[in-house]
Amino acid sequence: MLPEDFETAVDDAIDTIPADLAAAMNNVAIFIEDEYIPDPGEDPATELLGLYEGTPLTERDSWWDAGSLPDRIVIFRGPLMRMCSSRDELVDEIRITVIHEVAHHFGIDDERLHELGWG
Repeated sequence: MLPEDFETAVDDAIDTIPADLAAAMNNVAIFIEDEYIPDPGEDPATELLGLYEGTPLTERDSWWDAGSLPDRIVIFRGPLMRMCSSRDELVDEIRITVIHEVAHHFGIDDERLHELGWG
């Protein structure tokens, strides 16, 4: 899949977020990167599909937004492309990954996401 097609698939996944949740997203930007680069000391074999970087809405106080940089959701193209064998499977996995990372923005942790079937 070409990078432009991948970006379109991410946009399509974002469009599946229910309108009320999308409206509640606050100060968050979504990016696409080719690969996750583990931090020093982290297992170099770590392959993340996506990553949420920021302060979940549940942990923000009333002064949080003043001058704060946006939270970031990063979707990693390489691992997603390697794990999927068809375009349909890839689009579905992108959708799951986007929803998983958006859930972190709303303060839902990995344990709860697994319970809900989004882990």
